[in-house]
Amino acid sequence: MAGVTDRPFRQLCRSLGAGLAVSEMVSSNALVWGSEKTRRRIDHVGEDEPVSVQIAGADPVMMANAARFNVSQGAQIIDINMGCPAKKVCNLMAGSALLQDEALVGRILDAVVAAVDVPVTLKIRTGWDPTHRNALRIAAIAEQAGIQALAVHGRTRACGYRGEAEHRTVRAIKAAVSIPVIANGDISSPWKAAEVLRVTQADAVMIGRAAQGRPWVFREIVHFLVTGELLPPPAPAEIGGVLTGHLHNLYDFYGEYTGVRVARKHIAWYSKGQPGGNRFRQQVNQAETVEEQLRQVGDYFVLLTEQKALAA
Repeated sequence: MAGVTDRPFRQLCRSLGAGLAVSEMVSSNALVWGSEKTRRRIDHVGEDEPVSVQIAGADPVMMANAARFNVSQGAQIIDINMGCPAKKVCNLMAGSALLQDEALVGRILDAVVAAVDVPVTLKIRTGWDPTHRNALRIAAIAEQAGIQALAVHGRTRACGYRGEAEHRTVRAIKAAVSIPVIANGDISSPWKAAEVLRVTQADAVMIGRAAQGRPWVFREIVHFLVTGELLPPPAPAEIGGVLTGHLHNLYDFYGEYTGVRVARKHIAWYSKGQPGGNRFRQQVNQAETVEEQLRQVGDYFVLLTEQKALAA
């Protein structure tokens, strides 16, 4: 999730139960490796191991070079993106657009696997559109190339994020290959995670959008899978504490000007569905400094805590 899974967010998710957190996409275009954006994306200082870096591109040689470059920067797993549905990515024949060209998929996978001595994983969708679901064939190509694990989002590229993810394809893939298979798509709760694992027989589940503003979803899922019991939702005071810690890490990582602006979307996600959330977001989005942003966040969650205490 470009623009979301930066180092502060990955570290937070790992601390709250995620078994692995993959980086934002790093372009295979060497011309951008020196940019500030890419430098941040390959910054793994203090990150829990194993460090997994996702690369994107459509040229086998460039993808192999990108894999070698990221391993030299600390990547311990290379993840290849063939699942992104974004137009700006697909227009370059990268991401899920690659699913239209199975021969090219094979050449890219062969090149990247041969280029590095670390495990290479792959993320795909079920196909380009509902009439061209070829994920089973892509899975076979991936296994033959030496891909170590395969994550499958249960939608085609044409579906975007509309409708419900279907996991029948994931089940079929799991039955057809011997490598680990990870189910992805609309897994937003502990019981949904358990149901998807049961239906697909997958080895793991991958959480994306459901962790935005709810990074504790990982510990909730782990607890439910181990015990069969649901954890109580976090109280406003805990949410405020998690958010405040997240904000401090964003400020340290990006600096004040960019950090305050990156923080706005996270604050919106954390406050979604909370009483008075709309008004709070309108106000906090006007904050221009770290001090003002932290003050408004602190005041809001103190108010929520007091309101909950009065209602008890």
